[in-house]
Amino acid sequence: MEVNPPKQEHLLALKVMRLTKPTLFTNIPVTCEEKDLPGDLFNQLMRDDPSTVNGAEILMLGEMLTLPQNFGNIFLGETFSSYISVHNDSNQVVKDILVKAPCYSGEQEKASGSCLNRPYIFGRGDRRKQADLQTSSQRLNLSASNAAVAELKPDCCIDDVIHHEVKEIGTHILVCAVSYTTQGGEKMYFRKFFKFQVLKPLDVKTKFYNAESDLSSVTDEVFLEAQIQNITTSPMFMEKVSLEPSIMYNVAELNSVNQAGECVTTFGSRAYLQPMDTRQYLYCLKPKKEFAEKAGIIKGVTVIGKLDIVWKTNLGERGRLQTSQLQRMAPGYGDVRLSLEAIPDTVNLEEPFHITCKITNCSSERTMDLVLEMCNTSSIHWCGISGRQLGKLHPSSSLCLALTLLSSVQGLQSVSGLRLTDTFLKRTYEYDDIAQVCVVSSAIKVES
Repeated sequence: MEVNPPKQEHLLALKVMRLTKPTLFTNIPVTCEEKDLPGDLFNQLMRDDPSTVNGAEILMLGEMLTLPQNFGNIFLGETFSSYISVHNDSNQVVKDILVKAPCYSGEQEKASGSCLNRPYIFGRGDRRKQADLQTSSQRLNLSASNAAVAELKPDCCIDDVIHHEVKEIGTHILVCAVSYTTQGGEKMYFRKFFKFQVLKPLDVKTKFYNAESDLSSVTDEVFLEAQIQNITTSPMFMEKVSLEPSIMYNVAELNSVNQAGECVTTFGSRAYLQPMDTRQYLYCLKPKKEFAEKAGIIKGVTVIGKLDIVWKTNLGERGRLQTSQLQRMAPGYGDVRLSLEAIPDTVNLEEPFHITCKITNCSSERTMDLVLEMCNTSSIHWCGISGRQLGKLHPSSSLCLALTLLSSVQGLQSVSGLRLTDTFLKRTYEYDDIAQVCVVSSAIKVES
């Protein structure tokens, strides 16, 4: 009968620990009124408890710190720090120590078939201690020291601390493998696996709104609404939420107001985001002048920019996320676009007022020969000659046109009834609901 030899004890011990900050100790206050049976007993016990805050004993949050009791959660955008120690527990001198500690995402481990392809190494070879972190997209050097390690004496250890900003969610595996040579020349080898999950800390949703906010602009302003939800179990301090625009746009943040000459955030003095709470951020983007003047450039899918989000959790632990490039489908204006350069907000009933329109040939190849027709509606009446020739309009060029009209009905009226006909293609473009004006009685003085 064959007997397997007993398993040999290793001379080296490997310890891998995650480095995290402690948390504030919390307790459950138990109190009662003085007329109750216990009297002041419970209150006195809380006052004598060293973990409570002096003068605020009924608060759950104490003054003492608690060391981490488990591995805890790791969230995307945070920095993962780990302490790795190899200790010589024997009374022998160990040589040729080789330590490999790559970290893999779960999908990459399945694809590679091996967890030891990209090591971080102590000792022999180039005689330097280095740390490599292998992800699905890149290989990073995480070593904090380049000191040479020739041998490891009894009760001595090789220590290193590695840091990495986590940029992938899902299962990650840190594989620590140790090989060494004993005094007798025997080569030894062992390894340990450490699996952890990287979770998603925030849920970010975006919405785009197009607006005719600048009458002198050929292209609409774009309003971006970003909804950010804290999906962790602890509060977050939102240090920064900014939009980095693409080269085609300038951005203005609309998340603060001016009070007495000071810029005050609309979220109040405390920028904390409680678990499962959502906060909305608003930004206004305007095309830069060199792009706005070329009507065809902004058409179709355009890259707006990306959000940069920085937050802090308990005791100032920082996390950061950047979204991918945000894209939106710009509204199509066809071959011809009509926009307003000037229009009054309020006009008098049955009194002429003036508007200025800009007509743009959005085509990059074709010249147009345009005819303007003005059709009256039940409330808006155009003044002037309908069917007049506007002449030729070359590609990507525009012309300004002053028009006069009046309203026969009070209230908020919509300006409609303009028609542009391209005589080359015999194609008519209709423009209704161009803008709105408030029509008031002539007895009310209209401020200019």
